Amino acid sequence: MLIAQITDIHLGFEPDTPGEFNRQRLDRTVSALRALDPMPDMLLATGDLIDRGDTASYERLKEAFEGLPFPVYMALGNHDERANFKAVFPEYDYVDGFLQYVVDTPALRLLVLDTLEEGRHGGAYCKTRAAWLTARLDEEPDRRTLIVLHHPPVEVGIAWMNTDPAEPWVGRLAGCLRGRKNVIGMVCGHIHRAITTRWEDLVVATCPSTAPQVALDLRPINPETPDQRELIIADPPGYALHWWNGRELITHWNTAEDHAVLARYDANLQGMIQHMMAERPGGSAGSGVLTAE
Repeated sequence: MLIAQITDIHLGFEPDTPGEFNRQRLDRTVSALRALDPMPDMLLATGDLIDRGDTASYERLKEAFEGLPFPVYMALGNHDERANFKAVFPEYDYVDGFLQYVVDTPALRLLVLDTLEEGRHGGAYCKTRAAWLTARLDEEPDRRTLIVLHHPPVEVGIAWMNTDPAEPWVGRLAGCLRGRKNVIGMVCGHIHRAITTRWEDLVVATCPSTAPQVALDLRPINPETPDQRELIIADPPGYALHWWNGRELITHWNTAEDHAVLARYDANLQGMIQHMMAERPGGSAGSGVLTAE
């Protein structure tokens, strides 16, 4: 199973500008996903879908996703607004006012969480949301399950984007997931960078943004003293591909840009490919085709 992920689109950063920079970056990313072979089985869009919570930007997001050959499943981030999202995407069901839902496939079960607290930059996860997650995990304790959300519940080392481990929502989410042997990992957004770490014995992967990226700067930051450090940089728009091979979740990151090709699989390199494939169990070249359960 192949799961594509994009995040932090921030449509509407330039209000009333249909062809804005962030829309151009999104369109390039969507085009790259359409061209993939093999084709993803689904696309996760993990929050900060738009920048100012306005209905017009959600309409443009809907337009950008129209005609994709795979389903799109969205989560909400701190720049989103539930009521306006619901007005444009009425097909989504809310539970107790929160956008949390199950995506059930033969290969994996995905639980999409709502970490939005309107007016707050960081994440939130209240008792009501936690009760829903606990119930969903309890009802399928043996199904391989992937957790999908906007805010990573971990420190990432970029001081102004960090999550403090002492934040109450982090402990509440940890309590839901602790000891769940069937949860295979967690995929997030919010940081605008590709990052992996471990948290509560889970691999946590954050996806790079389609909007401009956050600069990598691991120095402490003083909120009282602007120091002219770089905060946002125009690196190419990024996306993730999460491949479930039936045993493990393997994450790749890529950028939606032209790549300089330095070698191709032609007759000159055929011998190398044959040799590498023949080294594997079975002793023959095999097909090398990507498969998943």
